[in-house]
Amino acid sequence: MDTTFTLIAILLYFAVMLAIGFYASRKNNDLDDYMLAGRRLPPFVAALSAGASDMSGWLLLGLPGAVYASGLVEAWIAVGLTIGAWLNWKFIAPRLRAYTEVARNSITIPSFLENRFRDRSHLLRIVAGAIVLVYFTFYVSSGMVAGGKFFDSSFGSTYLVGMLLVAGVTLVYTLFGGFLGASLTDVVQGLLMMAALIAVPVVAIMNIGGWNELVGSIQAADTALGEGGNRLSFFANATWVGIVSALAWGLGYFGQPHIIVRFMALRSAQDAVAGRRIGVAWMALCAVGAVLTALAGIAYFHAHPDLTLNDPETVFLVLAQILFHPLVAGLVLAAVLAAVMSTISSQLIVCSSALVQDLYKLFGRRASARTELWLGRGGVIFVAAISIVIALDPEASVLELVAFAWAGFGASFGPIVILALFWKGFNNWGALSSLVVGAVIVFWWGNMPDEAWGGMFTLYEIVPGFVLATIIGTVVSLATQRPRDAASAEMTAEISAEFDEAVAVAKGKEYVERVH
Repeated sequence: MDTTFTLIAILLYFAVMLAIGFYASRKNNDLDDYMLAGRRLPPFVAALSAGASDMSGWLLLGLPGAVYASGLVEAWIAVGLTIGAWLNWKFIAPRLRAYTEVARNSITIPSFLENRFRDRSHLLRIVAGAIVLVYFTFYVSSGMVAGGKFFDSSFGSTYLVGMLLVAGVTLVYTLFGGFLGASLTDVVQGLLMMAALIAVPVVAIMNIGGWNELVGSIQAADTALGEGGNRLSFFANATWVGIVSALAWGLGYFGQPHIIVRFMALRSAQDAVAGRRIGVAWMALCAVGAVLTALAGIAYFHAHPDLTLNDPETVFLVLAQILFHPLVAGLVLAAVLAAVMSTISSQLIVCSSALVQDLYKLFGRRASARTELWLGRGGVIFVAAISIVIALDPEASVLELVAFAWAGFGASFGPIVILALFWKGFNNWGALSSLVVGAVIVFWWGNMPDEAWGGMFTLYEIVPGFVLATIIGTVVSLATQRPRDAASAEMTAEISAEFDEAVAVAKGKEYVERVH
């Protein structure tokens, strides 16, 4: 492929990202604007931003590669994620948008938890902020590693140059554009990813000769391998543990700070309806496109035995380079960068908010709106610098780290977000215990040998972590629910009234009986 055209496409993509970042910087007047876009995000922007910041390189590389190698049995993860996204938008988005504003205008998940439970010890906020900061620092680093490997394999540049280029461009537009900049660039990146995931399989299937030829070629390819056409089956070589583990990825949505913060930034709770329709439709199209890309790849390479595919995870990239003009193929490659960079930018903002909003301001530090804005930008630089240092090792594991962090956030924050939004009796001790149990179980389970205890640990760690965290949070809350004195009773009444107000606002109703 002519790298000149490809580089032109990549540079054009970089220029658009930087231009959007500088545009968004003019809209940031204080920390609320920088961290949450002043709660003025339209549903279209919120939906595509949530999707793009979630769907990292696995959507264009990992998922097509897995389906290409093993068949549709690997598509269960896409099913689980799509169901999880729908449930998240349907039930969590409107309540979280309403409750975070009612609860003293909370702009981060840790600050919301503290305000929701009136946790005067600040312990819940500190633990939650620390978990966000630690997990996301390594999560950001994994994205930078992916960027370095992308440039290394696509252009023959050194890993270090590619990693620093991806990190630098993402850092600049995030540094100045903040949450709004990250969200607006996510829209462009999301549309680019969707267009690429539609174009590649459609053109490939047309080139093969249509759907019937596609199916016949896949069956012939499987027969030649002695697999009997298993790659067209959702259940071939599947186990219940494998299917449950794949579907359980959907549980992670409820606890991903960089995704659910988009709900908090909506203009109103009622915008969640439009956001759900747009976001889930986008995700379904992209997931189907990724699966069809893999199937088209199986048929195409069987029909062209002179071509070889050394790495199944490159099937999307190789098909794009074969089927399209170098300039168009460059834009397809840019879609892979979009998937990586959109996730990095969102995570940098969340890390910055954890540093400034949840830790710095927690200890009584006060500053002007302008100073807080620059403190937020300083947090972005600090986290990015640590992530770059970690990413200097090109052998760092990307996929395992992402899966582990997804499970960690899902099991730690998912149960307490759900219980905090839907159970009035959930309290700070229940939330704290649930948070700790979820994090500990995921860490312990994820580091156990798969063969231990009869292979029980092959089950994805988010399942036991989520379930046990929910049970412990519920039991502890019930055991510590009774007010200890008059002050506790008054605070409980205030929390109850605030809960009712949030429910009313989420439903689009006015609530005037709030206890002060």
